[in-house]
Amino acid sequence: MGSTVKLSAKHQIVIPRDVRRQLGLAAGDGLLVEVRANTIVLVPRPRSYTNRLRGLHKEVWRDVDPATYVREERKGWR
Repeated sequence: MGSTVKLSAKHQIVIPRDVRRQLGLAAGDGLLVEVRANTIVLVPRPRSYTNRLRGLHKEVWRDVDPATYVREERKGWR
């Protein structure tokens, strides 16, 4: 089981030190808040979305020649 935190009167929580260290969180860092099946999920906001998404699904393009792909796509525009 993870750490336990309390909601303050101002609806704030303190993220435990060991969790902050594991995730490399510092004061001022952003967190994304999601609700999944009655559970609150806090995820560190990426410092750069570009870097975070770089290489996503690269296996889809592994055997594709870019020039041929673009040529075939452009044929469909006509």
